[in-house]
Amino acid sequence: MKTGIVGLGLMGGSFGLALKRSLPDVEIIGYDHNPQHGTKALSLGLIDRVATFDEIKKCDVIILAVPVEGIIQALQELKDISPETTVIDLGSTKAKIVASCPPEIRQNFVASHPMAGREKFGPTAAVADLYRGQIVVLCDLEENALQHSDRAIEIFEALGMQIVYMKSKEHDRHAAYISHMPHAVSFALANSVMEQEDPKSILALAAGGFRGMSRIAKSSPQMWTDIFMQNADNVIEAIESFQTELQKAKEMVENRDEEALKQWMKSANELHKIL
Repeated sequence: MKTGIVGLGLMGGSFGLALKRSLPDVEIIGYDHNPQHGTKALSLGLIDRVATFDEIKKCDVIILAVPVEGIIQALQELKDISPETTVIDLGSTKAKIVASCPPEIRQNFVASHPMAGREKFGPTAAVADLYRGQIVVLCDLEENALQHSDRAIEIFEALGMQIVYMKSKEHDRHAAYISHMPHAVSFALANSVMEQEDPKSILALAAGGFRGMSRIAKSSPQMWTDIFMQNADNVIEAIESFQTELQKAKEMVENRDEEALKQWMKSANELHKIL
């Protein structure tokens, strides 16, 4: 099976490493609009060789590991692929991508979201175990030809991932709360400190709580701008829900209402009985 990976950063590079470990007989070629990423990916062993986009189109499997707007653009350029070619995207939003897929290749295209990542990006951030043990959401499989959905499932299972099935719109609403809004909060937290008169003095006191919550503020601005824009309505809803809870905390502190504040925190504790 010849696999072509479009985008050789964290997600695509890690996918290449994971495939090499789990399916060693697979030939992996890679394409990135940044030639330096291709050269680096090859030197790190993320892929077997650098390819052109036209070569990628002739693969048995094509992995789209680029920002969400780039996925939409790439799909438009794949209209003439073979009916036997499986296309899998790794985007963090799904509804707009699925709606944008050309009808000529809709049966080929498997919409997926591996719930995996790091705050670092680029080829040097790639790690072989990024996907192992993590959840991958597959969306709207009823629109796929069985050979393509089965192939995608086989690949993700080989990578050691737990598969969850959802409709794309349902996925985007859930992702807004558990992934997209937390990133917005982390960016906001980082900016709120940076806007202080002397952020270095504040950061000197930063311990585990602050570092943990602000860690994902190191994520790629380009990637997360695209995600927020594609899932704007759900992100806005999730941010407003968070603002409501933050306002409750503010009012309880202002009113010195210790008991209400304690009960509010106990309610939040319940989350980790589910996780």
